[in-house]
Amino acid sequence: MKPLIYDFTLEELVEWARDNGEPAFRGGQIFDWLYVKRVSDFDSMSNLPKALRVKLDEQFSINALSEITRLESKDGTVKFLFGLSDDHAIETVIMKHNYGNSVCVTTQVGCRIGCTFCASTLGGLKRDLTAGEIVAQVVRSQQILDARGERVSSIVIMGTGEPFENYDATMRFLRLMIHEKGLNIGQRHITVSTSGIVPSIYKFADEDTQINLAISIHAPNDALRSKLMPVNRRYPFDEVMESLRYYQAKTGRRISFEYALIGGVNDRPEHAEELAGVLKHMLCHVNLIPVNHVPERKYVRTSRGDIFQFQRILAEQGVNVTIRREQGHDIAAACGQLRAKHMELR
Repeated sequence: MKPLIYDFTLEELVEWARDNGEPAFRGGQIFDWLYVKRVSDFDSMSNLPKALRVKLDEQFSINALSEITRLESKDGTVKFLFGLSDDHAIETVIMKHNYGNSVCVTTQVGCRIGCTFCASTLGGLKRDLTAGEIVAQVVRSQQILDARGERVSSIVIMGTGEPFENYDATMRFLRLMIHEKGLNIGQRHITVSTSGIVPSIYKFADEDTQINLAISIHAPNDALRSKLMPVNRRYPFDEVMESLRYYQAKTGRRISFEYALIGGVNDRPEHAEELAGVLKHMLCHVNLIPVNHVPERKYVRTSRGDIFQFQRILAEQGVNVTIRREQGHDIAAACGQLRAKHMELR
């Protein structure tokens, strides 16, 4: 199988050009065609010699994704199920906000974290995505937005999979996204979300980036978190919090905590009080997420009144907190739902 050209950095494309008897600037031209002009085939790279375009086509693949399904919500959210070259499928979402378009990307085919309220983990982990397969999701999204005269303004790495278990590919993807000669997405407009892979949190703290970090916390203590998130047995609550304190001391950056509210499970006033006690001395923000209904799971959504009560308790304790605006609720919005349906039909 030919390597995917989106897996290669500008420097690597320059080196490839030199190795193939071309001047170094050809590598820069190729990079520009991929990320600025955003062509979908090598023959469209019209300022390259024909022989070089043929060589690119012989040695690289440029089409990583085939569109299987596209669902469009009344609120402007667009959810894609993309097929990969090995017949696996992944989800990507474009979300429209008042500040611009955000793309939610997937980093793995399936997931092994095992969160009991999530559709992404159904069927387990199949494989990691390459950096180029993650890049291709953003490029395809931008190509779609190009037709509207719009651009990708932010990226959230919150789709299927645990990005910090695919750490090297995730970091390569991030470097390609922020490259000034590419899509040039501002670092502070990118958020990577983890379930709490402690060694990778320490590594990420030492990367010296301005990229935002979000933690899927979902419980205020070790016992409850272990029931909801089996990964907590590998990386206990206290170890996760210690790694986050290191991250904050090293970077000085605010941390986002994602908290999925599940009716009668983790949404009681005492849970809010306990969470506030853990977080009130940290520079952080809590994003409350009314849990999406997943047919294969038995959890129910927290009532509207209980959501606001939970928010009020945190706010009264000095914790910055918001309730996530729901998007794509009418198009199988929960991570992994569209893929799970596709797997059932195969």
